[in-house]
Amino acid sequence: MEYPEASYPPQFKRYCKTLTLQDDAVLIEQYKQAHAPDVVWPVINQGLREVGVLKMEIYLTGRQLFMIMDTVVDFNHDQAMATLATMPYQAEWEAYVSQFQVSATESTAAEKWQLVERIYTLD
Repeated sequence: MEYPEASYPPQFKRYCKTLTLQDDAVLIEQYKQAHAPDVVWPVINQGLREVGVLKMEIYLTGRQLFMIMDTVVDFNHDQAMATLATMPYQAEWEAYVSQFQVSATESTAAEKWQLVERIYTLD
């Protein structure tokens, strides 16, 4: 689901997603390390920005990841994720991180990360 931020000028859309990691403390730690600012592949961040992602945060509790993704106002989620999947090194990155995730190796980010429904907001 997309969520224009009601309490701010409509300058971005927000998407929230979830994904489950493997039940393995070592793999979870390796996943966290793979996302360290000095380790994550710069080309992946570049691709996200090129499709319209302004800011992204990923949070972890236990094995569950929660992503907050703020995008340009005219962002089309499905189209952007399809474009992202074709960008340089994106398939390699998805194959690399799939070892940590409960997903198939050949799954795209759009197939692995599930959009969540906002049910409450405090304005």
